[in-house]
Amino acid sequence: MGDVAMTVPVIRAFVEQNPQIKVTIVSRPFFKPFFDGIPNLTFFEIDLEKRHKGFLGLLRLYADLKQLNIDAIADLHNVLRSKVIRTLFALSGKKVAFTDKGRSEKKALTRAENKVFKPLKSMFERHVATFTKLGFSVDLSSPNFPKKAILSDVVLSVSGEKKNQKWIGIAPFAQYESKVYPQDLMQKVIHELASHNNNKIFLFGGGNKEIEILNLFSKNKENVIVVAGKLNLEQELQLISNLDVMLSMDSGNAHIAAMLGIKVVSLWGSTHPFAGFSPFNQPLENSLVSDREKYPLLPTSVYGNKKVVGYDDVMRSISVESVLEKIDLVLNH
Repeated sequence: MGDVAMTVPVIRAFVEQNPQIKVTIVSRPFFKPFFDGIPNLTFFEIDLEKRHKGFLGLLRLYADLKQLNIDAIADLHNVLRSKVIRTLFALSGKKVAFTDKGRSEKKALTRAENKVFKPLKSMFERHVATFTKLGFSVDLSSPNFPKKAILSDVVLSVSGEKKNQKWIGIAPFAQYESKVYPQDLMQKVIHELASHNNNKIFLFGGGNKEIEILNLFSKNKENVIVVAGKLNLEQELQLISNLDVMLSMDSGNAHIAAMLGIKVVSLWGSTHPFAGFSPFNQPLENSLVSDREKYPLLPTSVYGNKKVVGYDDVMRSISVESVLEKIDLVLNH
């Protein structure tokens, strides 16, 4: 989800700055709402369960896309499936470019020995470079964001009718445990934020286990609302576009909020914003990282899927007070 969300600001800028170009996004149907409202853009839904499943399915996908009279391919994912498609287009004489994910540089950043600790190109810069290879320029220095969504009746039934408080989104989960702020500390953050009546907190997540934890976080707190399980993606995007700030882990929700122009405070455990996954258009100081003096091997992973002995509690080095201070600073300045 985060990978797709990180393409949105680049594609939005590309379309705005190259209005003569028609863009077709090829992705899973679930992600279609990410691209709603972008002009000159159509969304091609890939069917990975039936028609486009397996190698024969990829051949059918290529045949389907050929009918669209595509002139050039920008492969922003650069995985086996997209490599097959772009190769078939290249063999047919079409112009092709792909995003260099900088895997060797990221390996140097996260390895234990001879670590090269320096900021790498962001994924947004890497995607821009892909369009540059195709002969187009994209400038991300003054991004435009969609207007705040008008909330549907379904969303209003969850959020409440009036916005007379600061709306704070919190997405306390991530794909890997090494990127998740400890539950007891997150409970304290939510408790303190909820103690101020001018705050309304919305908790995002998915799945029964996460909803169970979110319900614990919101227990006996009138101004803490569990969103998970109540809205579909399109409705969640409406709500997120009206937030004043999103507190997120290094996860998809940070990128979703950022692509909508919402301020993001992000918390980092085994990963680090230097790997290039900092949310779009957010100042680096809004990324609160674990203590590298105490844990000098950080970052230990690009995606959070690697475990290092003795590094299970790195996120406890991010104090509750520092999280609250940063949210307060973002909300009031």
